[in-house]
Amino acid sequence: MTDLPVIGIRLALYADLMLLTGLAAFPLYSLGRDERRDTSFVPGFAHLLRWFCALGLLASTVGIIVLTANMHGVGAFSVKPAMLRAMVGDTAIGAAWLVRTLALLVAAIAAWNFTRRPTIAAAILVAAGAVALTTLAWAGHAGASDGLAGTVHRVADALHMIAAAIWLGAIAAFLLLLRPEHGAILPEQTALAVRSLDRFARIGTICVLVITATGLINVQVILGFANIGRAAASPYGQLLLIKLLLFGSMLVLAAANRWRLTPALDAALVDDDPALATAAIRRSLAAEAAAGAAILALVAWFGMLEP
Repeated sequence: MTDLPVIGIRLALYADLMLLTGLAAFPLYSLGRDERRDTSFVPGFAHLLRWFCALGLLASTVGIIVLTANMHGVGAFSVKPAMLRAMVGDTAIGAAWLVRTLALLVAAIAAWNFTRRPTIAAAILVAAGAVALTTLAWAGHAGASDGLAGTVHRVADALHMIAAAIWLGAIAAFLLLLRPEHGAILPEQTALAVRSLDRFARIGTICVLVITATGLINVQVILGFANIGRAAASPYGQLLLIKLLLFGSMLVLAAANRWRLTPALDAALVDDDPALATAAIRRSLAAEAAAGAAILALVAWFGMLEP
């Protein structure tokens, strides 16, 4: 069996768990207490979180079956219950799957109660999503590291993913806020998006700093800075370089959103003509989201390669 199904499952898990965690965090820092409960944005938001919980459970279950099949050299439909029990009970990957499943079940319960207790539910969802994300570090290069270096690598990898999740979740939330309904965007949604963009500025800066610092730690542990030149000739190094270029493009777009497009949208609201400014920031956010999706695809791919 090729690695393609495993790469696809890894991508699905990265995308799903990051969006679940990041979207759940969004109301905690970007919406006031009343806004979390009273805006028309909340019911659809809660419904989306429930879907991400369900899709995460599905992708994780399919993933453990495919990994078990690969380990035994059989097809996915030939996996026996005894093989799965051994995988879950005797391997670190199986233990990670079990923790992830429990975390997603907790998240699903919280998502179901989001509209009634949004603050508490969002906090539980963020914690459960972060735990589920952390389990993915056990199945990649970080999971293969031993000793103190392995511990540092896993912690750095987990923080790297959580910070990225908050950033990507914010992008998704802004696109949801600025999506047209019946051909137009409600003025109150645009105003809420502007306030949320302003509130995200400090959180976004922290996310970038954490991603950068933990990324440097991961590069040192996996490659060593002395070996970067040699690694650039390998498929792993080349994909890593593309990832860095995409990350740089996201920084440029985020800066444009923060310093140019958000103030322009705020000014357009005062002039009661926000259509052009809204379209501009939606295009920028969509480009930022596309770069983020490409990074996740690369991570799912080069996580299967030898550095």
